[in-house]
Amino acid sequence: MRKSFRMGVIAAVVVVVGGAGVAVMASKGDAPKKPGEDKAKPALEFVASEVVKPTLVAMPAQIEFSGPLVAPGTVVVRAKSNGTLLNLAVGEGSRVKAGQALGQVDLEELRYRIAERNASVEAMRAQMEQAERAHKANEGLASKNFIAQTALDNSRAAYESARANWLAAKAQLDTSQVTLRQAALVSPINGVVAKRHAVPGEKLAAEQQILTIVDLAKLELAGLVGTHEVSRLKPGMAVQVKVEGVDEPVEARIARIAPAAEPGTRSIGVTLVLDNPKELYRAGQYAAAKVVLPDDTQRLTVPMAAVSRNSGQEQVWMIENGALARRIVTTGRSDAREGRIEILSGLKPEAQVLAARFDNLREGDKAQVVSSKSSKVASAAAAGSAPVQQ
Repeated sequence: MRKSFRMGVIAAVVVVVGGAGVAVMASKGDAPKKPGEDKAKPALEFVASEVVKPTLVAMPAQIEFSGPLVAPGTVVVRAKSNGTLLNLAVGEGSRVKAGQALGQVDLEELRYRIAERNASVEAMRAQMEQAERAHKANEGLASKNFIAQTALDNSRAAYESARANWLAAKAQLDTSQVTLRQAALVSPINGVVAKRHAVPGEKLAAEQQILTIVDLAKLELAGLVGTHEVSRLKPGMAVQVKVEGVDEPVEARIARIAPAAEPGTRSIGVTLVLDNPKELYRAGQYAAAKVVLPDDTQRLTVPMAAVSRNSGQEQVWMIENGALARRIVTTGRSDAREGRIEILSGLKPEAQVLAARFDNLREGDKAQVVSSKSSKVASAAAAGSAPVQQ
C-alpha cells in the first residue's frame, strides 16, 4: 500500500512538471509583438539652415608666420684702448644723437704711447737724413772714381733702409692717433641706449663693450615659410603685421627672402621691414605676419563643418533622392575666417549637403528638408545628434 502510494505521487509530480514545460514553450512561441514594431522607420528631418548647396566663391590664400621684432640698426660702443672708465653721461633708455658725447675714458696710457712713437719717428727721420747725406757724398766720389761701385751700392741700401724705418714709425704714430680719436665715447647713430655693459671706475680692455644703442626707426620681423608657399612671395609685397599689445595691425613689406631652406627643415626664411618713425613698437615685441594673396578663380566651397574624416578619407553627407548618401571628396584651400573649404572633386554644384555634423547617420536612411522639425524628431535629434569630431 505504501509503495503504490509513493509511485502515484511521483507520477503526479512528473505530469505537473511536464505540463509546466509545455506551458513555458507555448508562452515563448506566442510572445506578443511590441506596438509599432511593424511600422516603417520615419524619415529624418533637416531644416533649411542645416542643408546647403556648394557655393562658388574666391578664396584668397593666406600665409602666416610669427616671431620677435628686431632692430637692425643696433650698434655696440666699445673701448678702443686700455683705460679706466671715468664717467658715463647716459643711462638705459636715454635718447642720444650721432656724435653726442657718451662719457669719458682715461686714455693717459694711450697718450704716452703716442708720445713715444712720435719720438721714434723723429729718431728714424734723423737716421734717414744722415743716410741720405752719406749716399749723396758717395755718389760724388763715385763719379770721380774715388770709391768702388760696391761702396755706392751699400750707401744706397743703407739710405733706403733708414727711409723704410722712418715710414714704418710714422705709420705706427698715425695708427695711435686714429685710436686716440676713436677712443672718445661718442654715439655713432641716433637712437636709444638699450644697455650699459660697464660702470664708471671699471678698468676697460681693448674692444670691451660699454654701451648698446638701438635705432628703432626701422624694425624687422624674420620668420619661416614652407617651401611649397614661398614661391608666391616677392620682395616689396605688402604684409599685415599684428604686434602684441597693439589692437590695430600695421603694414610692413617683404625685404628679403633667403636663397635656401634652413638645414633640417622644409622652410625658408622671410624678413619683413616695418617702418617705425614714431617708435610705437619696441625691439623684442612678438608679432604675427599675414600675407593675403588675391584669388582670381571662383572655387566650389562648402562650410568647413560639412566635411569630416573617416578612415583617413574626407567625406560629406548629402540628401540624394530622399535618402542620405555619403560622398568621398577631395579638398583644397580653406578659409578659417569665413569657415569655408574648397571641394576639388566629389560634389556637384546642385548637391544638397548637410552643413553640420551629426552622429548615427546611416547611408540609405530616408531624409527630407522641412520648414521646422516636429517635436518628436527634434527631441530625438537633440538626444542623439551631437557634433562629430574629425
